Amino acid sequence: MTIQDQIIEELKSKPSIDPREEIRKSIDFMKEYAIKNPFVNGFVLGISGGQDSTLVGKLAQMAVDELNEENGTDQYQFIAVRLPYGKQFDEEDCQDALAFIQPSKIYTVDIKEAVDASERALANAGIHISDYTKGNEKARERMKVQYSIAATHSSIVLGSDHAAEAITGFYTKFGDGGADLMPLYRLNKRQGRQMLQALGAPEHLYNKVPTADLEEEKPALPDEVALGVSYEAIDDYLEGKEVSEQARETIEKHFKRSAHKRHMPITLFDDFWK
Repeated sequence: MTIQDQIIEELKSKPSIDPREEIRKSIDFMKEYAIKNPFVNGFVLGISGGQDSTLVGKLAQMAVDELNEENGTDQYQFIAVRLPYGKQFDEEDCQDALAFIQPSKIYTVDIKEAVDASERALANAGIHISDYTKGNEKARERMKVQYSIAATHSSIVLGSDHAAEAITGFYTKFGDGGADLMPLYRLNKRQGRQMLQALGAPEHLYNKVPTADLEEEKPALPDEVALGVSYEAIDDYLEGKEVSEQARETIEKHFKRSAHKRHMPITLFDDFWK
């Protein structure tokens, strides 16, 4: 078995999908979790205006709508959270995503004051963080806010990570990588676009250049520039196709280096290092 085969097996990725079938699977996954956990009244997700959160948000709203209709209640809700750091450059896309999703409830929490306060507190202790580390502070602050909102509303936090991010570790550990449910985990970037197309999402939301936009010194840095490999190559790799030697080496290097992100904290009883 090749390294590529091992990665595909670990991430449960597929060579192709039926978008409608995968939409149904993701919705049913969230519904089943809520039904089996009566303390759960809904889902919370930060909406960034990008492809992934738009897709998960729409699927979550569809799930709670079905749950409410099936139970003759308004118990369940999907809470969309806007989490800008000051003014967000693509705020218009965020609003378009919210208009497409039509969430049960929307909150906006500007994380700038909290992140800047954390940076100052660290500096007062003699710890001066880099712009890159501050970017991770932003991601973790966003997740912290989502969990506070979820606790207030007896809800759980959704994550928008998928196989094309999992393979590279392109997320912040215990930031956007920390959530209760990951409805897209088995899918790649291309397949997520197919699902949004099937759902009738605005084209500019799933065709926009992906960016984490966490670093102030590199504003709106495209993911593909940061990773050194295109999502097309990553998706091809996850679908079992041949990619260039350079792309393969880059992808596998990211996968090995980010292994710690795909595991819960390691204990003496884990076989992680074997």
